[in-house]
Amino acid sequence: MNNTPRSNRLHIAIYGKRNSGKSSLLNALTGQQAALVSGIPGSTTDPVYQSMELHGVGPCVFIDTAGFDDEGELGALRMDKTLKTVDKTDVAILVCTDTELVVELHWLKIFQEKNIPVIIVLNKADLLNQPQEAVERVRCACGKSPFVVSAVSGEGIDCVLQELVRLAADVMQPTIVSHLVAEGDLVLLVMPQDIQAPKGRLILPQVQTLRELLDGHCSVMCCTTNQFASTLRLLVKPPRLIVTDSQVFHDVYSQKPAESLLTSFSVLFARQKGDIGYYVESASAIERLTEQSHVLIAEACTHAPLSEDIGRVKIPRLLRKRIGEGLRIDMVSGADFPDDLSAFDFVIHCGGCMFNRRHVLSRIESAKRQHVPMSNYGIVIAWLNGILDKVVY
Repeated sequence: MNNTPRSNRLHIAIYGKRNSGKSSLLNALTGQQAALVSGIPGSTTDPVYQSMELHGVGPCVFIDTAGFDDEGELGALRMDKTLKTVDKTDVAILVCTDTELVVELHWLKIFQEKNIPVIIVLNKADLLNQPQEAVERVRCACGKSPFVVSAVSGEGIDCVLQELVRLAADVMQPTIVSHLVAEGDLVLLVMPQDIQAPKGRLILPQVQTLRELLDGHCSVMCCTTNQFASTLRLLVKPPRLIVTDSQVFHDVYSQKPAESLLTSFSVLFARQKGDIGYYVESASAIERLTEQSHVLIAEACTHAPLSEDIGRVKIPRLLRKRIGEGLRIDMVSGADFPDDLSAFDFVIHCGGCMFNRRHVLSRIESAKRQHVPMSNYGIVIAWLNGILDKVVY
């Protein structure tokens, strides 16, 4: 369980006012003292991420947030961080303890606008004087019945867990590569071991793709770029699928057997994590770029810049070679993605293997709302090499 990357876990965030029992509820749901519990309002400040495994749900991440009635200058900063967690949230748990639901209804609207499934919890059931009346008031205000819960006695916890299991089945991200292959197929992975993959390690997309293929009972052959041609000669038949690093798309395409399908790790993750249709559609916007255009390149990782980095060096080089040296290109990484994209003519995102799907989709939706075309590393490189229509996804 501890080896499952956070990006592959269901993200469950708990929201509510200060001292509504959010941290106590988290501890009751997980069966552990995962969060600090205090009777002092505002004990939870920055969002707390707790990796867990729930029966029926599997690996997940619980996010314990600051109370959304926080006050003062620091409270406003905490609320900004709480709001940012919404972009990562697969399932929201909205905690209520009274009938004053003005703030709760505001947040409920936010979740609904972003199509985030919500579990409404009427917490501290052991302290309710008239529980049925309280349930009815919450139901009328929110449009759905709450789960009546006591984090102290455990009342209602099993019902919330069952609802989490039900919702988890609807929001899990797609597979990486299984849709392109069948049991018994031969797949060739072309995996350059460069400065991005230090000695003794494979990068995360390679590991996850390989594991899914093995789980699907495929035969897998791996090689580096300079061994691609010789590896093909070793095979008694062409591979069903070749998955390569996007940076060598052109070289691999020029040597691959005609009957072998071709894709890249970045393209596969573009489909799994994002909106592949929008990425492909947006790639044509490159034709409209000029030396006066402004491009944003966004990377989920926060590693220090390395020599020949794909996002900071290779893609800018390819773009400027086609469009001109005057093309303006900005780079952001990690959580640093601007809310206002109006200054940009085109956005290029990495595969997003370090983010959960909800996080990547939230960025795509932001670009769509602002009518800014957005694509992906692998899709852009394939387009610039003139082979996007030859790539499967």
